[in-house]
Amino acid sequence: MIPAAFDYVAPTSVEEALAALAQYGDDAKIIAGGQSLLPVLRMRLNAPEWIIDLRKIESLRGIRDDGDAIVIGAMTPHSVVGSDPLVREHATLISEAVGHLADAQIRHRGTFGGALAHADPAGDLGAPVLCLGAEFVIAGSGGTRTVAADDFFVDLFETAIGDDEILTEVRIPKHTGWGAHYEKMVRVAHQWPIVSVAATVRMDGGTIAEARVGFANMGSTALRARGVEEALAGQPATEDGVRAAAERAAEGTNPPSDLNGDAEYKKHVVGVLTRRAVLAAAGS
Repeated sequence: MIPAAFDYVAPTSVEEALAALAQYGDDAKIIAGGQSLLPVLRMRLNAPEWIIDLRKIESLRGIRDDGDAIVIGAMTPHSVVGSDPLVREHATLISEAVGHLADAQIRHRGTFGGALAHADPAGDLGAPVLCLGAEFVIAGSGGTRTVAADDFFVDLFETAIGDDEILTEVRIPKHTGWGAHYEKMVRVAHQWPIVSVAATVRMDGGTIAEARVGFANMGSTALRARGVEEALAGQPATEDGVRAAAERAAEGTNPPSDLNGDAEYKKHVVGVLTRRAVLAAAGS
């Protein structure tokens, strides 16, 4: 289908974009890479009168080292994030997840911040940023504010970003030396995950000193598996050592039943994938 007619503006600064949002209000939608918004427009599930395109705002692009964190601009394409040496060294889990995200064409067009702001619970980035304790920097007319990942994902396709605000960057605390793995179950390549598990671990010899585990498509938002993390601490990185912790994977989850499987099936699968992801992250 063809989208409904709309007017278009492409600001060159965050301030100009915020001014456009203030001027057009509920009649406007922001477009980043467009990989989520354009299908919605084509199906006429939304028909904004104005599109505010962020592509010309150079300050929203790029990756930099900021001491104890890696900072990723919201408009940085997935392909850049996935190949960046800073991300690969200090936030390996992000590199792992981006490698599983859709196909090469979408990774070149889609943006890191755009995917997170879209907040699809089956998206590939929500679980990794939760695991790494990311912080989201959000700009509005009153200045900027920072929101922790635990508070950023509010509900299905809903985040802490206000209607008059823009996500500008994501701060990822460094997890240098942590092992990482992203385990994704799909029926066909490049599909949204039926279930996926993000895991990153800090090893002390053959023992798991710390672990961070997150899930996609196991609820209305990406989820952090804190029960699994607690159970993994101090365990040997062996099949037997990880299995008992992985059995807690379904705790607190509420996966949707759909054509790919019902909720009980996904609760079983997430335990299997958790064991695989943790063992791979631990190098076992």
